[in-house]
Order: sequence, then C-alpha cells, then structure tokens
Amino acid sequence: MKPSLPAVLTLNAGYVDAAGFLALQGLFSAHVTGNFVTLAASLVHGSTGALSKLLALPVFCLAVIATRFIGVALAARSLPRLRPLLALKIALLALACVFAVRLGPFADADSPAAILTGMMLVAAMGVQNAVGRMHLASYPPTTVMTLTTTQVMLDLADVMRGVAGAEAETLKPRFRRMAVSVVGFALGCGLAAAFYYFAGMWCFAIPPLIACAGLALGEANGTN
Repeated sequence: MKPSLPAVLTLNAGYVDAAGFLALQGLFSAHVTGNFVTLAASLVHGSTGALSKLLALPVFCLAVIATRFIGVALAARSLPRLRPLLALKIALLALACVFAVRLGPFADADSPAAILTGMMLVAAMGVQNAVGRMHLASYPPTTVMTLTTTQVMLDLADVMRGVAGAEAETLKPRFRRMAVSVVGFALGCGLAAAFYYFAGMWCFAIPPLIACAGLALGEANGTN
C-alpha cells in the first residue's frame, strides 16, 4: 500500500471537518468528540446547533458499527471490502452535497435540513475512520491530528538529540508519514475555507471528488 491513499483520506477529512464547521455553525464531522466543546458553547451562548452536536457522536458510532458489519458480510462472501466501503463514503458525501446545495445555507443549524446534511457528513467520516482502523492500521489516523502531532514532535526531538542506529531507522519513515498526515489535514482545512468563502454551499461538491480520487488510488494499488 503506497502512502498516497491515506494522504488523500487525510486531506478529505480536514476539508470535510472545516466545511461542516463553517456551514453548520460549529459542527465537527471528522473528529466528533470536539462537538462536546462546541455543544457546551452552544448551550452557554444560546446559539443554534446543540441538537446536531448531540446527535453527531451516536450517528458516528452507528456508522462505524455498520461499516464493520458490511465489511464482515463482504468478507464472508469472498468479495472485496475496501473499495465498496470507500464507495459508500462517496455516496454519503454526495448526498451531503445535494442536501447542502438544495437546502442551504442554514441559518438554523438545528433545522431538519441542516441536521440531515450534517449527519451525512458525520456518517461519511465514521465510515472513513472505520476503514482506517480496518484496512490502514499501520498508518496514522486520518481524522484526528492531536496524537499524530504529538508523535511528530517527539520524533523531531529525537532527531535533534541525534538518535542513531535501529531507532533512527524506525523514526524516519514514521516521521515522514505522520508529517504528511498533519500537513494534509491542514491543507484540507485551508481549501475548505477558501471554497466556502468563494462558493458557499457548493464547497461540498469537492469532498466526493477527493473521495473518488481515493477510490481510484485504492484500485490502482490493488487493494480490496
């Protein structure tokens, strides 16, 4: 497996997380536990979006569970698993785009249309998280960057203190993979901000296209 597929997944996660946050008044769709903080802010400040933030974690968990069951069912029939799951994520992102364009922008983040859009994004990222653990476990997480950034800084500190030998040989490829992951997520966030500023709800047309690129990379690498 070349690192290009995890890099594309990370780019997409950063984009979806930032776009959802901007369009849905603070909803985190990729690192969903961040919604605990924004939920508290919504309750204190009286802003909208509390219901969608409450729903995000259970919807995310259900998406992960469903992904596992689908993967097991496909394996039991000796069918490919990774590509159909990536295709499912594309479908969810495409639905979110349709809802956002046709029903947005959302003045009330707790309106049925906004919640529907947000939960499609959350479900898509749930599928991606499950795929990462099931098929790309040797790579850094594609949606949560705190632990990855911590490891990058630890590796950087080890480089600065001049580690050598077997430890250095392990450190270098890990540092490279994790640094690419952090940069990719940040780039996705920046692209989402730019597209949201210039294109509004049409910014949600980008994630399905990025996801299609990820599917193509998976197929090019012969993954199943």
